[in-house]
Amino acid sequence: MSKRGKFITFEGIDGAGKSTHIQFVGELVKARGLELVSSREPGGTPLGEKLRELWLHEAMHVETETLLVFASRREHLAQVIEPGLARGAWVISDRFTDASFAYQGGGRGLSREKLEVLAHWVHPNLEPDLTILFDLPLEVARARLDATRDLDRFEREQADFFMATRAEYLRRAAEAPHRFRVIDSTRSIADIQAELAHIIGALA
Repeated sequence: MSKRGKFITFEGIDGAGKSTHIQFVGELVKARGLELVSSREPGGTPLGEKLRELWLHEAMHVETETLLVFASRREHLAQVIEPGLARGAWVISDRFTDASFAYQGGGRGLSREKLEVLAHWVHPNLEPDLTILFDLPLEVARARLDATRDLDRFEREQADFFMATRAEYLRRAAEAPHRFRVIDSTRSIADIQAELAHIIGALA
């Protein structure tokens, strides 16, 4: 039986720059001779990608929004994450359940209790081995987004939404220091990647 792989997730408010570093971490994993599965949420499967398009561009009730992302997540777990981990691959995902707590809970104001019920239902025995949270002040994130064309409906949200989202991310990081590593995303790419190399190197 192969050794279970590691599950690494990447989080941060829109504009935090996490996408820049996901490929770098993937290359670190492959350099260790390990199988890499790189995915994203919402999405990661054919069904999930269809749900992602609805989720990002169609107006909907916050509970509909939340149920859609957890439906996509259940498929993602069944088709990608769980099989990958079982065969010993290291699975990295651009967002996971922490994003639901941050965006739908912090940003939208959905109760934490409802999110906890869904998380327990969809993945009762699985949490990431490592969550890398890219954090930066809101004004820096907004400046980065302003340089982006065709913003989705989340990226177009107002400052108070992102302040609440960021606050919930930081609350969750403080609540689970055993799996979170908070990265100051205002630093240079080289400095951030040096820190990431250290973090991944220490993950047994």
